[in-house]
Amino acid sequence: MQDPIYAIGDIHGQLGMLQGALARIERDGGPDAKIVFLGDLVDRGPNSAGVIDLLQKGQASGRNWVVLRGNHDRMYSYFLEDLPRPDPQILMGMDWFSERIGGRGTLASYGIQMDETSRYYQIHPVARAKIPQDHIDFMANLPAYHQSGDLLFVHAGIRPNVPLAEQSEEDMCWIRNAFLDHKGPHPWLVVHGHTPQKAPVHMGNRVNLDSGAGYDRPITAAVFEGGDCFVLEESGRRALVPSE
Repeated sequence: MQDPIYAIGDIHGQLGMLQGALARIERDGGPDAKIVFLGDLVDRGPNSAGVIDLLQKGQASGRNWVVLRGNHDRMYSYFLEDLPRPDPQILMGMDWFSERIGGRGTLASYGIQMDETSRYYQIHPVARAKIPQDHIDFMANLPAYHQSGDLLFVHAGIRPNVPLAEQSEEDMCWIRNAFLDHKGPHPWLVVHGHTPQKAPVHMGNRVNLDSGAGYDRPITAAVFEGGDCFVLEESGRRALVPSE
């Protein structure tokens, strides 16, 4: 039987919630548990810098952690390139600093402040100077997916009926309707986030663990074991079964 594998949904700068989720996993699976983080580490919440620092240092220390790239993480990295660029999937008239997206809060967690008079040419060099290079490198090199046996972990989802090797990072970070509306089976049970729900849901062909931390709702931690899925609560495991 495949060893248990744990997953944590979208984090969005909620360091305290992340620490709570990690504590629940450690109580269930011990300090060496394999954990996949489903991306969207940053934006909206109060401590994106702390979240990145915890995950980067955890991996560097040898923790059995896989950290995936979400669309918000991609926007973070695009801004911190030598020449900042927008993500092509952002709606017209919006950018990483729009209130709806939350990049201002991410920079504020590094002590970088801006106001309505700020310009890219002013903020970009300040951000490049103040944000640790190991954070920049860590975020720039996050993988888009992790496949383990019959499980596929990805931030947003996949393009149905497209081989894994032909899936695009853009879809894996951003896709919604074409993936969410697909009722047929995939070659794996797809474990994802990106589309916030009030609680985690199991749809038979996919499991959505984004329970809305970007909107101050709790982070979900789950464990997959022998084809079964359980949400980890303070009191222990709760089975998450497919919706009818």
